[in-house]
Amino acid sequence: MSGSYDESMIDVSSDSFWEVGNYKRSVKRVDDGSRLCTDLMSCLHERARIEKSYAQQLTEWGKRWRQLIEKGPQYGTLERAWSALCTEAEKVSELHMEVKSALMGEDYEKLKNWQRDSYHKQMIGGYKETKEAEDGFRKAQKPWAKKLKEMETMKKSYHSACKEEKLAASREANSKLESNNNPEAQKKLQEKVEKCQQEVQKTKERYQKSLEELDKLTPQYMENMEQVFEQWQQFEDTRICFFRELLLEVKQHLDLSTNHRFQTIYQTLEDTVSAADAEDDLKWFRSNHGPGMPMNWPQFENVDCSHPRSFRRRSIVDWSIDLNRTLSKREKKKPSDGVTLTGISQSGSDQPVQPVKTSSSASSVEKTTEWSDEDTGGNPFSSNGDGNPFEDEPASPGVSVAVRALYDYDGQEQDELTFKAGEEFTKVGEEDDQGWCKGRLKSGQTGLYPANYVEDIQ
Repeated sequence: MSGSYDESMIDVSSDSFWEVGNYKRSVKRVDDGSRLCTDLMSCLHERARIEKSYAQQLTEWGKRWRQLIEKGPQYGTLERAWSALCTEAEKVSELHMEVKSALMGEDYEKLKNWQRDSYHKQMIGGYKETKEAEDGFRKAQKPWAKKLKEMETMKKSYHSACKEEKLAASREANSKLESNNNPEAQKKLQEKVEKCQQEVQKTKERYQKSLEELDKLTPQYMENMEQVFEQWQQFEDTRICFFRELLLEVKQHLDLSTNHRFQTIYQTLEDTVSAADAEDDLKWFRSNHGPGMPMNWPQFENVDCSHPRSFRRRSIVDWSIDLNRTLSKREKKKPSDGVTLTGISQSGSDQPVQPVKTSSSASSVEKTTEWSDEDTGGNPFSSNGDGNPFEDEPASPGVSVAVRALYDYDGQEQDELTFKAGEEFTKVGEEDDQGWCKGRLKSGQTGLYPANYVEDIQ
C-alpha cells in the first residue's frame, strides 16, 4: 500500500472489524497464540520444579524423622505406626517425582513440538503464519479500501463546494443590502453564486456515483474478508483444542487421587496405625526390659575335691574375686555387646572375641593359701603386697613358649595381663577349656590372657 493509504487506515471512525486496518487484531492473535504456547510451557516448567522440590523435602523429612524415631525411646507397634508416616512420605515423594517427570517429559515436550510445527519463524523476524494472515487480509481489503478512499475524496470535494456556494450566496445577499450597490459588482457576485451552485451539483454527482460503486464492492469485500477470517479462525480453533487436550493430560498427571498406588499408600498407613496395640507394646517392654527378662540366678556350686590342691582352703579374698569376675563376664556375654556364638563380633572389628572366663578358669591358676597362725595380716598375697596372685608362683612344669600378641588387650580383672599388639612374652601355662592361658610379661608380671590373642613365635 502507498503512504497515503496507510494514513487513511489510521484515521478510522469506529472500532468495527470492517473498518480499514481493524483486521490487525486478528493478525495479532496469531502472534498471541505462539506467545501463549511459551507461557504455558513456562507454567508447566515451574510446576515441575515445585513437584521436584516438594518430593525432595518429603524425602529429607522422612529420612531425618526415621533416624530420630529409631534412636528415640518409642518402641513396639506404635514405633512402627510412627515410622509409617516416614514411609508414606517416601512413597508420596516417588509419586511426585513421577508427576514432575510426566510434566517435563510428556506435556512440556508435546507442547514444545506442537509450537515448533505450528509457528514457523522467519529469517527477518516474526512468524510465517503472521505474515500470511496479514497478506490475506490486506489483499481482501485492498479493492474496497481503494474505492473507499476515492469516495472519501469525492465527499470532501462536495462538502467544500457546498461551503463555497454558501459563502458566495451570503456575499451576494449582503451586497444587495448595501446603499451604494454597484451593479457591476452585484453581477459578479451573482455569477459566482451560479458557478458555485454548478460545482456543488457536479461534485455531488461524483460523490454519489463513487458511493454507489463502493456499495457495489461491499458484498464482495465482506465475502473475501470473511473467508480470510474463517481461515485463521480454524487455525485458532486448532490451538484451543490442542490446549484443552493438553490441560486434560496435565490434570491426569497431577491428580494423584485416581492413582491406585496413591490410594494403597494411605490404606497401608491406616492399617499400620490401626495395628498399634498398647497391650502388645507393654508386654514387649516387660519381656525385654522389665520383670519378664530371664535371670541367671545364683546357684550352689560344688567344689571338685579330686585335685590335691583342692584340699587347701581358699581365702575370702579369692571367693570375692571369683564372684566379681563371674558377674562381669555375664555382662560381657550380653547380645548387645556384639558377641555371637560363632566368635564373630557384630561390630565389624577384626579383633577376636574374648573367651568367657569362669570361676573354674580362674581357680585353676589362682594361688591358694592355707589358713595358719603364721599368715601375716590374713592377706594371701602378702609375699609382695601388690595384690597380684601370680607373682612368685612357679610356672607349670614343661611349659615355656615364646608368644607374640596379635591384638591389644586390656586386662579386665586383677589376675589378667595387659599388652599391646606385637609385644612378646612367655606362655607358662596350657590353654584351659574356656580358652585362657597363663603367661609372664618381660616385666615379670604373671597372669591370664585370651589364647586367641597371641601366636607362637617360630
